[in-house]
Amino acid sequence: MTPELTTLALALLLQAVQFCLMAIPANRELGAGKTASPRDRDRLGGSLEDQLSTRTARLYRAMNNHFEGLILFTIAVVVVELSGSNSTFTAACAWTYLGARILYVPAYAFGWSPWRSAVWFLGFAATIAMTLAALLGAGS
Repeated sequence: MTPELTTLALALLLQAVQFCLMAIPANRELGAGKTASPRDRDRLGGSLEDQLSTRTARLYRAMNNHFEGLILFTIAVVVVELSGSNSTFTAACAWTYLGARILYVPAYAFGWSPWRSAVWFLGFAATIAMTLAALLGAGS
């Protein structure tokens, strides 16, 4: 398996870990009656996120943010793989993305400002750099 595909698989596992980091305290805080419900705002008195503790709500937002980042990273990996543009550079970008996403979880959970945003940008920039490397190498 290429480094890019390996990091993509590990990023998926990170998403599963993030889900557990959020869901376990959310279920403890709100109870299964709320978390397993259809989550209609009018029946619950607002969104579930608004009823979570500060840290659990941050973990919820970090998890959702990774869903968004994972979409872009997946596209970058697919472009690199299908174009055969794998290189030391694209592998380094993939590992940088994964490292940034791992660091993003505690950065968000503990409110490391402005570092949370810097870590997010590092992962985003690595994803864009991977894609650009594939585009620039695709004509070779």
